[in-house]
Amino acid sequence: MKKAVISLGVILLLHQNSKACAWEDPDGDYFNLFTQTIIRDKSYTPFLLSSSPFYEADNITIIDDNLQLWKSFFNNKLSYDEVKTLVYKLPLQDIISFKDGCQNQAIFQKLVAYQNYREGLDYLIEAKKLNNLRINRVANDDDNTYSFYYDDEIYNLASTLDYENTLTTLINFYKNTSNKEIKLRYAYQIVRFEHYNRNYDKAVKAFSTYVEPLGLKNAIYYMALEQMAGAQSGLGQKEEANWNFFQVFINSNSRKQTAYTSIKLSSEKAFEDLLSRAKNDKEKIMAYFLLGYQGFNNPLPMMEKIYEIDPNSEALKVLQARAINELERYFLPYYYYNEKETKVGTSKTTPSVSKTENKASASFWDKIVSFFKNLFGMESSEPKVLTTEESKGLSDDELLNHPNRLPVVSSSGADEEYNKKMQDYIEQLEKLTEKVKTKSDDEFWVISEAYIKFLQKDYKSSSSLLQNINTSNQEYLTQIDKMKLLNDILSQPRIDSEFEQHIMKTYPDLVTAISEDRYSSSEAGFITDILANRYFLQGERAKSFLMSNKLSGLQDILDIDLVRDIEAFYKRKNKNAFENSILAKNIDTGEDTQNFINVLYGDYEMRSANFKKALDYYTKASGFIGIPRYEFQFSEDGSLQSNTPVRMKIKGYNGYNNVSSLVFGHNVWVSYTSPESESMKAESFISDFKFIKNNMNKKELAEAVLKLIKIAKSNDINAAHANQLLGNFLYNTSILGYYRHYFVMDIDNTNGGKYSFLSDTELYTPLYYYKSFPYTNTNVGLKSDNFDVAISYYKKALERSTDRETQARILFQMASAEQGKYYRWEANQTPNWDYSDANWEEKQNKFQQELDKTKNQNYRNYFTELKTKYSDTETSKSLMGSCSYYKYFMQK
Repeated sequence: MKKAVISLGVILLLHQNSKACAWEDPDGDYFNLFTQTIIRDKSYTPFLLSSSPFYEADNITIIDDNLQLWKSFFNNKLSYDEVKTLVYKLPLQDIISFKDGCQNQAIFQKLVAYQNYREGLDYLIEAKKLNNLRINRVANDDDNTYSFYYDDEIYNLASTLDYENTLTTLINFYKNTSNKEIKLRYAYQIVRFEHYNRNYDKAVKAFSTYVEPLGLKNAIYYMALEQMAGAQSGLGQKEEANWNFFQVFINSNSRKQTAYTSIKLSSEKAFEDLLSRAKNDKEKIMAYFLLGYQGFNNPLPMMEKIYEIDPNSEALKVLQARAINELERYFLPYYYYNEKETKVGTSKTTPSVSKTENKASASFWDKIVSFFKNLFGMESSEPKVLTTEESKGLSDDELLNHPNRLPVVSSSGADEEYNKKMQDYIEQLEKLTEKVKTKSDDEFWVISEAYIKFLQKDYKSSSSLLQNINTSNQEYLTQIDKMKLLNDILSQPRIDSEFEQHIMKTYPDLVTAISEDRYSSSEAGFITDILANRYFLQGERAKSFLMSNKLSGLQDILDIDLVRDIEAFYKRKNKNAFENSILAKNIDTGEDTQNFINVLYGDYEMRSANFKKALDYYTKASGFIGIPRYEFQFSEDGSLQSNTPVRMKIKGYNGYNNVSSLVFGHNVWVSYTSPESESMKAESFISDFKFIKNNMNKKELAEAVLKLIKIAKSNDINAAHANQLLGNFLYNTSILGYYRHYFVMDIDNTNGGKYSFLSDTELYTPLYYYKSFPYTNTNVGLKSDNFDVAISYYKKALERSTDRETQARILFQMASAEQGKYYRWEANQTPNWDYSDANWEEKQNKFQQELDKTKNQNYRNYFTELKTKYSDTETSKSLMGSCSYYKYFMQK
């Protein structure tokens, strides 16, 4: 059986939207809670807002005008789908067989006899012969854009057909057909055939000769008009072509998208030209629509124009749906910059409430602002993160007006000018919506207004509007129910046990969606984030974490206080139904859960040099089966056996077992990706300490460390060696060491963020929640290291050692630990000038000079001692060959 190994973070990523990738889809960057496709006229669906050239919806079918005409021709004896099969899918030979009397298809049995619809079926035979026709290619010609959509293996060049014979056949059928609609279809084929042969003049003439005299302006007429417009474009008659494409756009349902593309490709000013030629209200509305569609960032001016002509225009609803979707992309981001440097709200001084969940008097709001300024130290928009206990003490009013209460408007990645623009935009759209609502009888506008209120956090007004809507439109009802749910949950000041039970009973479908795959839909994903945020703000950090993550994700956070909260939640017996369905289900470590938690505790104590406490925890975790990693299983033929990954058995170090005795050794060279046998070397005296096994578990490791500490207290050579081994151990498990992964819940030393030197302000401190922590937050550097402790042991080893070669080795190790201290200091030195500063380069160079000066004066003590006292040792000479910086230092 083949296996594919994958970490939990990546597994989560498979069903969540990946960000910051070259293939990123902007349509996945926000929560889409307003369904654009509730517009009544589905022919406008492609023109809803999307990052793609046109909006696509698998569940929406745009009725084909051509098929509707065929359905009527066959006296509605065939369903729409049967007509679609007959016209577009059925092979030519099957229709010919029907003509010969063979009823080998259920469709033909419904038509009874070929003769009943002879002219139409004869046309289909001729049309299918021309079905896969495409335009002849000519270099550097605008019409080549059409051929981009055609596959050479499927479509045939018009020039491959016998021109005279094909044209004569079509004209003869046209003349001999009595049914005007079928005659018009032949006229369409004549215009199309001339166009595709690049006989542009003849195509235009054919339209006048064969199409116009029939006096029919149905779907086939506009299909022919589209072909003539293509010919006019080929003749360079751009304005006339655009006008005719525009007529196709107005009057066709299924050809709107191609007609728009043809106009758009020709000229940037094409849409303004159309408006200048528009005569009637219908044409003006469509011109305004296309102009609003083009300037999708602010369609409001064009929407005002349409409103003045017809408040009930479907085009106006499409632009409204697009405008609301644009607001969603701003107000409802999928991810927030979830760290304490985030600037929250639209004001630099106070949290922006706009229209709050809880409208309050000015005096009360002044008190709230004053409270948060005092509580968070807010004279800027960078609030202090409250402790768990401080959060638990907040009142309902304080929670409702908390500056980090999602959704918030974050200025990260967007300047204040843009924030103001979006605030103005939503206010203008709200005013227009209220105005249209009074003139239109479509509930769409009331739903829109209620949604805008929702985006502004005015949940009470939103709910009131929804309550008064009376409609039988199922799409509207679905949107209304969704918004009622959103208003209900988001207006709740505190998520307590009673409200959790309310969610369970009132919204069972939501509970199921969150429980099974919480980010499978915008609604479930959004509510997941809202609940995670609410728990976070009210001090229930364990529940906040488990709303967004599996328990095994703790291996990526290394927050001991969070671990304690989660352990308390895990052990709590009286969990309610919601907690069991939604939260406890994310405890994915099964019977190994307490062992997993004890290893986290043990690792924390080891990082803190509290070895006795670490031993206690490791002893309790003796049955730990390893850090949770998951794998998909495949059959021999490569097929996936299950969509559910299974926990894998890790070979080698697994977070508890298979600890190498080389953790007490020293670097041969710095290479984290090389095998330990190449990067590390054991001290020559390691065999004197029999209790250090070649392969240990963490309990045995902690025991060995404690024994070394006891031995190190003496003054003999054994004590010198024990101190050296302890120094090695602490350095090797530091951020710089080869075994840096041993106490940070990782299975190897290659995982990035944990091993970065970060400033104290850069260290990850969440503001909102713990959403998708493993791959959305990289600032997870450890808050502590043991470089000073390592150096203290090395000093004792140096004092007790009498061998110069050994002393040289110890000094080099001390210098390496001192370098770690420098990196930690350097990380907290931050320039306070912007890149836009005219003197940026000069200031940066000076800043670097100051860093180098401090490094050489304060953090090169042991390199200097090694150079001045031990440069003649073999150890020093050997180190110059394996450490390029040491060689540089020795030679300068």
